[in-house]
Amino acid sequence: MDFNDIQSAWNNDKSDHVILPTHLQKLQSANMPLDKIRKNLKNELVYQIFSILFLGFIPMICNFSPFLRTAYYGLFMLFLVICGYFLIKLYWFYKRLNKVEANTKDNLYDTYFDIRLNMELYKSFTYSLVPFVLVFVGMIFLNNYSIDELTALVHEKSADFFVGLLIGIFVGIILCIATVTEWWVNNFYGKYAKEIRSVLDELKEE
Repeated sequence: MDFNDIQSAWNNDKSDHVILPTHLQKLQSANMPLDKIRKNLKNELVYQIFSILFLGFIPMICNFSPFLRTAYYGLFMLFLVICGYFLIKLYWFYKRLNKVEANTKDNLYDTYFDIRLNMELYKSFTYSLVPFVLVFVGMIFLNNYSIDELTALVHEKSADFFVGLLIGIFVGIILCIATVTEWWVNNFYGKYAKEIRSVLDELKEE
């Protein structure tokens, strides 16, 4: 929009639709955090796919028994369905981000809230996988013992200690996943969302 267009819009008393140069500069400053989020999300999708493929080879890597292998892949199929649902949602979000143009405040507002919503979606995705991770870890542990060894272990006097240790390990895994998830989301997405929010706050003040 050149100076004549701005002057004409001003004279027609429709200044609400005019994007002044200061607005343009601030809107353009939101493009850098948007680019960072796009890049991180693209890498995220690749990492997630490779992680899922790696988990599919766990029974072969750990040389699972036929019974455990069957149980593992039965659970793994459900795991794939959940992962597929969330990854498709994240992919659609990535496609929307690629079409975003931070040229108006309304567009930037919509994009900001879309980012915040998908950050929560990402957390939900991660936390929904915690039970699967615990079971997979349990299967890897059980694979190192025969049925007779496990039965003897349960009937030993140290069984209570063993069960307590196992519960402690599971609780530790849950806390570790929660901590890493919060850090990951805030570090790779949250801080850039805050930058976009700062731009919106500056535009609101004018």
